[in-house]
Amino acid sequence: MTYERIIQIEFNHCDPAGIVFYPRYFEMVNSVIENFFADVVGRSFAAMHFGASNGVPTVAMEAVFQRPSRLGEKVRFRLRVEKVGGSSVKMWIEGHGDDGLRLKVGMTLAWIDGMKAAPWPAEMRAALERYRETQDA
Repeated sequence: MTYERIIQIEFNHCDPAGIVFYPRYFEMVNSVIENFFADVVGRSFAAMHFGASNGVPTVAMEAVFQRPSRLGEKVRFRLRVEKVGGSSVKMWIEGHGDDGLRLKVGMTLAWIDGMKAAPWPAEMRAALERYRETQDA
């Protein structure tokens, strides 16, 4: 099953013309990732950042913007895991509106422990791999 989250476009997301200001998309994408880690991987950002010196910072990002999103619309974000590495994960997040693809963002995140890249904890790696194998089911 593919992880999805619907985000309604609010006034704070938009420029004066009522169209999403592109950096706001990155905030939405981060929200999808943060919820994915809590809901699917089993480790919330709060637990990573406040309970330990861990985290999953973004080390690479690419984005393609297909169509604008406007105030009041709902965008369905879908997250796909492409590859789980030793200490990183490559994922794609697509945002779809009623008229099709709005944006596609590729991201590489790295697991850090004590501010240095480290191997994934076994339970997190297993959850990411399990999701990758079943995301299209």
